[in-house]
Amino acid sequence: MAAALIGSLSAAHAAEPLPTTPEPGSFKLGIEPWLGYGQWHVAAKKGLFAKQGLNDVEIVNFSEDKDINAALASGQLDAANIATHTAIGMVEAGLPVKIVMLLDFSLTADAIVAGEGINSIADLKGKQVAFEEGTTSDILLNYALANNGMTMDDITRVPMPASDAGSALIAGRVPVAVTYEPYISAARAQDKAVKLLYTAGEDPGLISDVFVVRDEVLKSKPGQVVAMLKAWDAALADYRVNTDEDRKIIAEAVGASPDELTTAFDGVTYYSVKEANDALTGSFSSKTFADVLKAAKQAKLVTKDIAPEAIIDPSFAAAAAK
Repeated sequence: MAAALIGSLSAAHAAEPLPTTPEPGSFKLGIEPWLGYGQWHVAAKKGLFAKQGLNDVEIVNFSEDKDINAALASGQLDAANIATHTAIGMVEAGLPVKIVMLLDFSLTADAIVAGEGINSIADLKGKQVAFEEGTTSDILLNYALANNGMTMDDITRVPMPASDAGSALIAGRVPVAVTYEPYISAARAQDKAVKLLYTAGEDPGLISDVFVVRDEVLKSKPGQVVAMLKAWDAALADYRVNTDEDRKIIAEAVGASPDELTTAFDGVTYYSVKEANDALTGSFSSKTFADVLKAAKQAKLVTKDIAPEAIIDPSFAAAAAK
């Protein structure tokens, strides 16, 4: 089954080789202030788009998922950086997009955190849990409960923004919170009793971000898409050599200081195009995708089964990796 899936994914564009140079014209990329998308900022700052023949890349900033989703759906953007479960939801809603690149995995940058007296997921039974509905926090909580034979009915939901969840835990308003960096580090700095109860690293990829491109753009500007992935790869190579310098670029872009984001950076794994291609044609498609879909359905963020091959096209990452 897995072998057949990998074969079908790899063959997506086998009949027509992708261009090696980008088409003329602009490329509009939607982005939110999350460090997982940081290599685009490095590419822009260091002229790496231009080195790939992309002379008009516009990075369009958004602060909320609904706004970037609407812009992509209406054709105002060529591509966007979004969470994997969000991409699944888009396809379920009929939006013609494809995942062409795996950008990052969150390992310890998303977590369920708790204070004294809560030492396992089983201890959450009957407890108040603060989390932001419809987000990666929702996905992580549903997954953790299911893996421990529990459901959301076993807890008392306390919906609130992820930015407030850690503060609610510190203030004693709730005994458990689900949030992400830098709010995790802030909570632990204020109260040494706060601990990581369950992290996204329990299933690497469950909380992940992907690069999605509209089908129309994949057909009309395939060379630009390949060049964009090459620019990401060049930025990541630079980041791995000049880590401190590039973290400053990313931190400035997301509105924080590098010191505030140190733990957050350490909790995220960036993917090169080769690593992304290996994942998209391997474990991400055969296992991780199913885990994300299951958790998204449990969270009622999606309602239908979506096949990996309906949304993943690894041929662009394969071409960029050559």
